[in-house]
Amino acid sequence: MDNQELQKFICEKGLTVAEAMRKIDKNTTGILFIVNPNGVLLGCITDGDIRRYLLSGGKMEDDAFSAANKTPRYAKSNEEAKHLYHKKNFIVIPVVNEEGVVIDLYTGESGETNRKLRNPLNVPVVINAGGKGTRLEPFTRVLPKPLIPVGDLPIIELIMQEYQSYACNDFHIIVNYKRDLMKAYFADNERKYDITWYDEEKPLGTGGGLSLLRGKFDSTFFFANCDALLTANYESMLKFHKEHGNVITMICAYKTVNIPYGVVEMGVNGAIEAMKEKPVMTFLTNTGIYIVEPEVIDDVADGEAIGFPDIIERERQKGKKVAVFPVSENDWMDMGQLPELEKMRKKLYGE
Repeated sequence: MDNQELQKFICEKGLTVAEAMRKIDKNTTGILFIVNPNGVLLGCITDGDIRRYLLSGGKMEDDAFSAANKTPRYAKSNEEAKHLYHKKNFIVIPVVNEEGVVIDLYTGESGETNRKLRNPLNVPVVINAGGKGTRLEPFTRVLPKPLIPVGDLPIIELIMQEYQSYACNDFHIIVNYKRDLMKAYFADNERKYDITWYDEEKPLGTGGGLSLLRGKFDSTFFFANCDALLTANYESMLKFHKEHGNVITMICAYKTVNIPYGVVEMGVNGAIEAMKEKPVMTFLTNTGIYIVEPEVIDDVADGEAIGFPDIIERERQKGKKVAVFPVSENDWMDMGQLPELEKMRKKLYGE
């Protein structure tokens, strides 16, 4: 690996958690190695480390080294790195010299894939696919949003295949707008999916359609809008949900926005309290993907039109446990608007 490529995986101590997250997103491996000014390996940090740190109360502006693993695995030769890589199923193995300086990274041989096998979750999946998709007009005047293709497949099928990779094969789809086209597509599909359909007779919002599933579940289920594809670890999400006894876990992605202007904070009588030139803002945004307990369905009245975020707030006001599971921006692809649709296609299929 040449030095320019190596630098994508390396940072010096002093980077903030937010900066480390952005660098991890760019190298797409989920890991970053922290070195001192001489290049000596000090630790490593993964997107999982960052998530655990933030869930424990850490802040995005904290030093990333606070969230890092200070005893990373490393090798002193490429042969040793190759052995470690396959033995423990690591993503990347750093190779260091006698002084501990990172001189190379082993990421597998050309054409080799080393993905961890996904454990079967066998959790039912509810997909809300009843909306009109007005943000994607004029396409949605012809096709319902779930059937708009992203490369070779429509978005809803890409979402379903991601769940199937965890052996989640029991699909429950709420439909309304152009529902006959939806059903016809899957009726003729050579890939056979186990789907139960639920017809909304009137628009019920992003949450109200759950009333149609009353009595269908006696265990945890995934609930997703049909315009977002998530490639994060579903097993980790489910484990978090169950360990914390949540009735709803909202999957949220850290979104980074570069403000192209100088930002001014104003006090009393117009006094300038602070100025920041072209700041970078990081915040959590709702992906529209949730893990839900069946008792939530019982709190949705028949025919009630309501957004699912409003249901979450209602559950929270009742004193029930609702929580956020944060994921990397890189793990979330949204197709709700035309520019995002093209970004998703490029990310999945390349240029």
